[in-house]
Amino acid sequence: MGKIKIKKNTVQETLIVPLYGRKMCSEKFPELYTDIFAKNLCDRLDYDFSELEKKNRSFLYEFGSLEAAMRQLDIMWEIKEYLKMHPKAAIVNLGCGLDETGKACDNGSCKIVNVDFPDVIEVRNQLISNYERERNIASDLKDYSWMKEIDGSNGVIFFAAGVFHYFKRDEVKDLVLELSKRYAGGCLVFDSVGKLGLKLMISKTLKNMGIKDVEGLFYINNPKKDLSWSSKIKVGSKGYMLGYCDMKKPGIGFSHRLLARIGDNMIKMSINKMEFA
Repeated sequence: MGKIKIKKNTVQETLIVPLYGRKMCSEKFPELYTDIFAKNLCDRLDYDFSELEKKNRSFLYEFGSLEAAMRQLDIMWEIKEYLKMHPKAAIVNLGCGLDETGKACDNGSCKIVNVDFPDVIEVRNQLISNYERERNIASDLKDYSWMKEIDGSNGVIFFAAGVFHYFKRDEVKDLVLELSKRYAGGCLVFDSVGKLGLKLMISKTLKNMGIKDVEGLFYINNPKKDLSWSSKIKVGSKGYMLGYCDMKKPGIGFSHRLLARIGDNMIKMSINKMEFA
């Protein structure tokens, strides 16, 4: 089977950094995190990983891989908790990229739905085989027609990992309010950073997409205040790096945990849960 080419400076390229980060974290910190899919996917991509491999040796990039891993572990914890109460629920991955969190949380009876741009889903379809209860939807998240294909009758948990940074604040709000109207009893889990964190992202990922200013983009400095959009939505939030795990595992030192604390407290890295009444 031939490799799938990923072009530079495209939406598809944004899939690579978190994927490679999960692969790297699995290799360096296996007692904290294991991703059985990431290495196989990286091996099947026609992409120049040389720059990422050089960064692999730096402490800061190593910490970046921990960020990608912790975000996935946190979201998986929330999904599994929801499935305990709603075992036949739909797990909906918003802006799925090449992420297989749905499979990692599969309980044998839930449904898995992955939503992303058509060009991303095209790559995903070539690289990843779906489970029997899994399907992919090619759609812009801002075009709400994809919601018509989501059955929330047995419960539904939506999640977005590393996605809303690219949205305007009002776009996230409108999306959340629409979900809350359609899916009572469902919930949404997503990560966020504060304004400082978004400015740091501008110098890297966002700049490659032609985004040069954070004004209007989605960030959260105070989750309960900034997400108070409806009396019918219950908001909860935890630190991204240390809110779910103390990270006291082999290979993870004091410096890692210090940066994790800075990330949670100063950069406002959070995992947010919005439950729809």
